[in-house]
Amino acid sequence: MGALELKSISKSFGSTEVIKAVDLKVEDGEFCVFVGPSGCGKSTLLRIIAGLEDATDGDILLDGKRVNDVAPAKRELAMVFQTYALYPHLTVRDNMALALKQAGKPRAEITASTDKAAAMLELGPLLDRRPAELSGGQRQRVAIGRAIVRTPKLFLFDEPLSNLDAALRVATRIEIARLHRDLKATMIYVTHDQVEAMTLADRIVVLRSGRVEQVGTPMELYNNPANTFVAGFIGSPQMNFLDAASLGFAPGQVGVRPEHLTISREDGEIAAEVSHVEKLGGETLVYARHPQHGLLTVRLFGEHEYAVSEQVHLTLLLDRIFQFDTEGQRRH
Repeated sequence: MGALELKSISKSFGSTEVIKAVDLKVEDGEFCVFVGPSGCGKSTLLRIIAGLEDATDGDILLDGKRVNDVAPAKRELAMVFQTYALYPHLTVRDNMALALKQAGKPRAEITASTDKAAAMLELGPLLDRRPAELSGGQRQRVAIGRAIVRTPKLFLFDEPLSNLDAALRVATRIEIARLHRDLKATMIYVTHDQVEAMTLADRIVVLRSGRVEQVGTPMELYNNPANTFVAGFIGSPQMNFLDAASLGFAPGQVGVRPEHLTISREDGEIAAEVSHVEKLGGETLVYARHPQHGLLTVRLFGEHEYAVSEQVHLTLLLDRIFQFDTEGQRRH
């Protein structure tokens, strides 16, 4: 069991409040991702759950039991950090087994647990190596294996892929998703990368300035954002925002995803000039500038030819637009 509940969690450093009355329930076995820009409080909130920071106010419940005053080592959770935090003088096997040895577990249990985790992470051939002999991706897998052997109620990941290159990030992301399916464990994962959030999460918690802006499944947030912040943060390339009144709507903003703008050389609602074109093979991104609406992104599937400074016409798919009021809140 690994159900988590946060009740009105707040955290202040002096007079600065960095977490503001956060309420959240994470179900047993759920993969929950905290996402938001740098400084939004997501890592601080994770550290409060882990017991590495004390909450100024509020309660943390793990399987219904208040753990505010329980030491981190006794909260039955395991944390994987951005830095691998491996002992350089220990082998992969000994790094993974260290927590079990410190807990006084029998040798046979330690060996079985370590071998099982190594097999899950394809680390078997590397067990006798030391961290200096491993790639970045292998070191991160060892750090994850060290967490697995402890069979915690809750896994906490704090931006674990930030130090990896693009290809390794994708490969390790797939590994983490597979592990979640195999272990059926509760996982909370912090990232600033919305692509990681969209591809891993059962539910995403979007944070801004210490507050929860919206909680939902990836596609709920993509298709039904509560405000312009969530709409602009979730989705890559991000949503376009246009002045609503100039388009005949109530004052505020109209949001439209890049794939829901059409582009034509002949006619359309919005005349614009091509500023840049990104040809990605499977898709083409056309960036076109309008004097009032600014830079707008059009996403086209396949290969398309547009030239910088070319005059084009854009049209919104009206059944796929979002309307926001002057405060940035969604109109329904």
